[in-house]
Amino acid sequence: MEHPDLMQYLATARIIPQLSIDCVIFGFHEGMLKVMLQKFRQLDYWALPGGFVLQTESLDSASKRILEDRTGLRDIYLEQFYVFGRTDRDTGSFQREIMAAQGMDLPPDHWIYERFVTVGYYALVDYQRVDPQPDVFTEACAWYEIDALPRVAFDHGEIIARARETLRQHLVHRLAAFNLMPETFTMNELQHLYEIVLGKKLLRANFQRKMLSLEILERVEKKYTGQAHKAPYLYRLNPDAQRNG
Repeated sequence: MEHPDLMQYLATARIIPQLSIDCVIFGFHEGMLKVMLQKFRQLDYWALPGGFVLQTESLDSASKRILEDRTGLRDIYLEQFYVFGRTDRDTGSFQREIMAAQGMDLPPDHWIYERFVTVGYYALVDYQRVDPQPDVFTEACAWYEIDALPRVAFDHGEIIARARETLRQHLVHRLAAFNLMPETFTMNELQHLYEIVLGKKLLRANFQRKMLSLEILERVEKKYTGQAHKAPYLYRLNPDAQRNG
């Protein structure tokens, strides 16, 4: 059955043809690094939240719009990390499957079936603040652990891998990782995040010494565990420190 909202969108939106944005939205929850994905209607394919760029938008404005629509959040840490423009990007065959599943009969030379260049952004969010929402092309939006992804469409597996590697590189020199943490956290929780992203174990004493030497953390109180003398301290990022530094 044809989806009227999708038909109207493709017919009326002033889109830059053959240019798209794909967003790798990272969240950290229950000790796992997670990625937000969307499931296409009537298909067993998942994909990154993404969309087209309007004629009146900059790339950054389009990415912020897409992220707000998918997460309900503004002021998200967001960074462009790569442009995927190989001539052999297989987007047309997937697009035909997607359109057919929606009952859409577009001309075979429609721009949506042509080669696409996509601009990759990665975003870091507080998992607990996000309310995942599907878009006009999809029926579900959910989190997946980064090492246990479902079947993804297009070259989105490659895009996720490159975003993860970029995050790994940025983790060492920036404060971006704190955007994945809640307002308060223990040193162990912060260390576990670093270990998950870096893919290696870290010495507890060395990590704590390094974090405290940066003078970016404030100790708040002890985390209630029922045993006050064993409870770990809670920390938060100093308001004067920049999470996107």
